[in-house]
Amino acid sequence: MKKEKAPVDMLAYEHAWQERGALLIAGIDEAGRGPLAGPVVAACCIMPLDDLVEGVNDSKQLTETKREKLFPLIKEKAIAYSIVEVNEKVIDEINILNATKQAMRECLDRLAVKPDVVLIDAVKLDCDTKVDAIIKGDALSYTIACASVLAKVHRDHLMLEYDEIYPAYGFAKHKGYGTKQHIEALQTVGPCPIHRRTFIGHFVDVDE
Repeated sequence: MKKEKAPVDMLAYEHAWQERGALLIAGIDEAGRGPLAGPVVAACCIMPLDDLVEGVNDSKQLTETKREKLFPLIKEKAIAYSIVEVNEKVIDEINILNATKQAMRECLDRLAVKPDVVLIDAVKLDCDTKVDAIIKGDALSYTIACASVLAKVHRDHLMLEYDEIYPAYGFAKHKGYGTKQHIEALQTVGPCPIHRRTFIGHFVDVDE
């Protein structure tokens, strides 16, 4: 008989930092590092730890319907939050990792309240705030998971808007990721302005 996994304590990292004296704990996560098109989005939030949003988990583990329901609740309960987009042109210029870090630093800078520590999903961020980079943090930390939902839903909404502008690619369905449908459309129609030129060279000729 398969042994069930013990439930994850999604507040373990937050409580550990509280015991070390941290009062305001921020979480940062990103969405959109892998797609062939569109921006990378980072979100940062400071959540009250005594009034939780029920059902929060890593955004990848949640259905789209569940994420959409959680999105306004997280924004409503947050002590502070910010969401930053870095577009495909910047991604092509400085690479996706640096673009992701730029988005994370900007959303941290834009918080209305300065946190004592920031929990980040895996990325080691050079900034003025104390950083705790947690591997698979979006599945282990409530605060990072809240940021994960904010980033994912915000980016999904952007890609729905792009789908109306560039309907040939199916952005509403795959959100810019390299699905079979997307690659076939890319090869048939060619790239549109929001395609990441440094990402699509395997599939089409890219004009320099």
